[in-house]
Amino acid sequence: MASRISSSPEALRRELITLLERLEDTLEYGEIREQVRLMLSARALLRTMGSSVIDSSEARSARERILAYLKANVRTPVAGDELAMVAGISERARRVRELRSELGYAIVTGRTAVEMALEDDSLKSIPGIGSVKVTDYILLESAPDTDAATRWTRANTIRRKDTSVRSRLLEYLRTYVGTPVSGEELRYVADGATEWASRVRELRTEHGWPVVTRTTGRPSLDVCVYMLESDRQLPEHDRRIPDTIRIQVLERDRFSCTDCGWGESSWHKADPRNHLELHHLTSHADGGENSAENLVVLCNVCHDQRHRSDIDAL
Repeated sequence: MASRISSSPEALRRELITLLERLEDTLEYGEIREQVRLMLSARALLRTMGSSVIDSSEARSARERILAYLKANVRTPVAGDELAMVAGISERARRVRELRSELGYAIVTGRTAVEMALEDDSLKSIPGIGSVKVTDYILLESAPDTDAATRWTRANTIRRKDTSVRSRLLEYLRTYVGTPVSGEELRYVADGATEWASRVRELRTEHGWPVVTRTTGRPSLDVCVYMLESDRQLPEHDRRIPDTIRIQVLERDRFSCTDCGWGESSWHKADPRNHLELHHLTSHADGGENSAENLVVLCNVCHDQRHRSDIDAL
């Protein structure tokens, strides 16, 4: 087996070359067990080399090395084997979970990205997302979300409930109305059910809950992030507005209320206006269609005022 390993990357490289030369000789005439033992020594040496590429003064533990490597590759899919190499351990998944649930780093697994990409286009801005593998990881932001650890605790409580996937997802979103939550959190609430992303889409398109993403009404949101804008369902007819029409109207009206000009960039905590909605110029009851020509963007306050005016006019 290999002798005591130095912490110097150059010394490790030289030691690996010596070890491989021994292995080469052994492969020619040695016993199988000796060959295997030398291969194991080479693997252990490579793992130590991997953990040495990150300065120990910056990252001493496996978890810190994984974080440092992800921060050096923000918004880039990183293979799980890469993380195992720099961590110096094979069990990297638990360390990644700790970074998410204990420290609040927005790390998306390749599995979540693949499942979400089937329902939402917001991931297209990530380089290489088209070839992402389920064993990859993506760090979305280099800074942690300080509230994420609390949300993960709540997510764990909801995940354990004996209710449907859709019900658990809705409960979690309603717990954090107006707060961006990651697709990774929602997948966890769904207890790993592969259909979680389609259930979130159904909450918006079939059940009328204003769940938005970067490409379905809230462009300021990050990729792999969802938000329930308000804790109220849309009327039945509004739920039938296709996402393509909804996005077309929002873009046409520049994501701003056509009555007061409010947009999400103007939001502050004291403002009752907190999200945008679509209003039918000719009401659905009077035969108005869910077409771009019959829809305008209003903030939630102006939308309520329009409907109150319609009622008062009766």
